[in-house]
Amino acid sequence: MRILWDMKEEKISETKEERAAPPRKTAIVVGGSSGIGRETAIKLVGRGYRVFNISRTPFKGERVRTVTADAAQEGELKKAIVTIGEEAEAVDLLVYSAGFSMAAPLEHAKSNDYRYLFEVNYFGAIEALRACTPYLKKRGGRAVLVGSLGGDLPIPYDGFYSSSKAALAMLARESDLELRQSGVRVSAVLPGGTSTDFTFARRVYGEEESKDYSPSVKRASAALANMEQGGMAPSLVADAILKLAERRNPPTVAAAGGKNTLARYMYKMLPERFTDWVVRKKFNQK
Repeated sequence: MRILWDMKEEKISETKEERAAPPRKTAIVVGGSSGIGRETAIKLVGRGYRVFNISRTPFKGERVRTVTADAAQEGELKKAIVTIGEEAEAVDLLVYSAGFSMAAPLEHAKSNDYRYLFEVNYFGAIEALRACTPYLKKRGGRAVLVGSLGGDLPIPYDGFYSSSKAALAMLARESDLELRQSGVRVSAVLPGGTSTDFTFARRVYGEEESKDYSPSVKRASAALANMEQGGMAPSLVADAILKLAERRNPPTVAAAGGKNTLARYMYKMLPERFTDWVVRKKFNQK
């Protein structure tokens, strides 16, 4: 773990008014160096938060501090959060936005790939939430986990991602049940297709790895990429995250944006056989 700021910051004497003012809110964004996480960090700075980013690559900008850590390595997120928590003393908001996606057939998927996916998407969220809970309790803080509508509907050949996001939504519901007695609330926000570089970081299996599934994998991954790049802006997802964080009684699971909220409601009302047929058509599957 590497800390990318000078721990010996100059101490500026405070005025009487500054001492009487309420403490500045502190937010931690895991995965805040790009995409949805970056947009969220920027908006939090604009709202007056003291913002810390935890990721493998630094946040490009001077107003967000970075602690480098790998969500896939057990213990690194905990060390980073404790480092921040000890300095800030309390945390008002935790946003977990780290994620990994892979397009691969179930039959030929490599265990190191899908285990890495779950380490980043799910187990990292558990570690971050557990480590941050003592600091969130101090001021009745909020935690928002960035899930996906893909956790409600299957994505052909991206099933490990969908499964991890379904687990993340349930984690939010379960942890909110436990932590609300301490004044801490936990929510999962579910974006649909979002136009970020996440599309181009996806691990897509080639012909040799996909074998006889290769044509179907290509069609599905191309359809998903088009859906994402033609989807909502990450700043709108960040708006949904802040809206959840600022609500007095937030829902435990909420889609990002009105269109996605309506789509999620409709899919839940329709028979699974029908929604699975819709998914096959959208992703050019037989």
